[in-house]
Amino acid sequence: MSISARLPDFPWDKLTVYADRARAHPDGIVDLSIGTPVDPTPALARAALAAAADSPGYPTTVGTAQVRQAAIDWLARNHGVTGLDLDSLIPVVGTKELIAGLPLHLAAGSGDLVVFPELAYPTYEVGAALAGADFLATDSLTAVGPRIPKILWLNSPSNPTGRVLPVEHLRKVVEWCRERGTILISDECYLECWWQGERPVSVLHPSVCGGSFDGLLAVHSLSKRSNLAGYRAGFVAGDPALVGELLAVRKNLGLIMPGPVQAAMAAVLDDDEHAAAQHRIYAARRAELLTALTGAGFAVDHSEAALYLWATRGEPCWETVDWLAERGILAAPGEFYGPAGKEHVRIAFTATDERVAAAVARLAE
Repeated sequence: MSISARLPDFPWDKLTVYADRARAHPDGIVDLSIGTPVDPTPALARAALAAAADSPGYPTTVGTAQVRQAAIDWLARNHGVTGLDLDSLIPVVGTKELIAGLPLHLAAGSGDLVVFPELAYPTYEVGAALAGADFLATDSLTAVGPRIPKILWLNSPSNPTGRVLPVEHLRKVVEWCRERGTILISDECYLECWWQGERPVSVLHPSVCGGSFDGLLAVHSLSKRSNLAGYRAGFVAGDPALVGELLAVRKNLGLIMPGPVQAAMAAVLDDDEHAAAQHRIYAARRAELLTALTGAGFAVDHSEAALYLWATRGEPCWETVDWLAERGILAAPGEFYGPAGKEHVRIAFTATDERVAAAVARLAE
């Protein structure tokens, strides 16, 4: 069997006909289907990138001490994660690529089990399938049964639902994994995109992990926080032994973040002001869309964090996608994220102010 045959169909291809319908709207499409940043990359990132542009030599896979220390300081300053050192973290070229490769790089394979949330970013499944491992989508530890997973994924705040897992639950999962020798990987790419309710907490926070990183990895991205999606800037942190294993594999594969991008990444990690300003922009867009959706008869579930509204009209998701497309609005069908999403759509609030205003007006018609 070819590797491509192991992988699920790329879900976004199914949305093409609805995108075409939305584009036919007299005022054009409002694309809320993908959470891609549209606001400017911070000037300090561009300045750092330009200053480091003379970069003729090969960078190292482990990354510069500057970028690793900046990430360590950011986690401590903003998220209360203490105890990390330079051997506990490496920068990566985009967290989607990292997530897809982690099962393979951590030696998961035939006969191993990878567990991820019931409603989940599709790349968790892709990574398990790429490695040839079995996989299970569930939110219940009991449902795992007697098998011991090689890897268990958490995602809080969640993509697509915006749900935040409480500290008590995170602690329980950490303990469950440690009792079984399961590697726990927490996708925390939306950790700073928080709007209401209980604040998201990293699995590396001492209240969750007890001050030990054993068996734990946390994945972080600067795509949303700092509008660096085009730079492919992220990092993975946690258990030094696991980080060391990833480093050894990645050295052999030549998976190296470009030096100028590392410089830009360090610059934005050292600065919180631009992130706070972007947070305010997203908060305003979210509030406008939330009011418009509820006014149009939608119910919005969870959505306490992340960059999406998890919305439903109590009908099959493709009917909702069609209803929105007739109004020139493109949303992602919930079934892209698992069967449990069959009556929801995921609506991103990363469009420009002008496009968000257009969507609000159309929902009121």
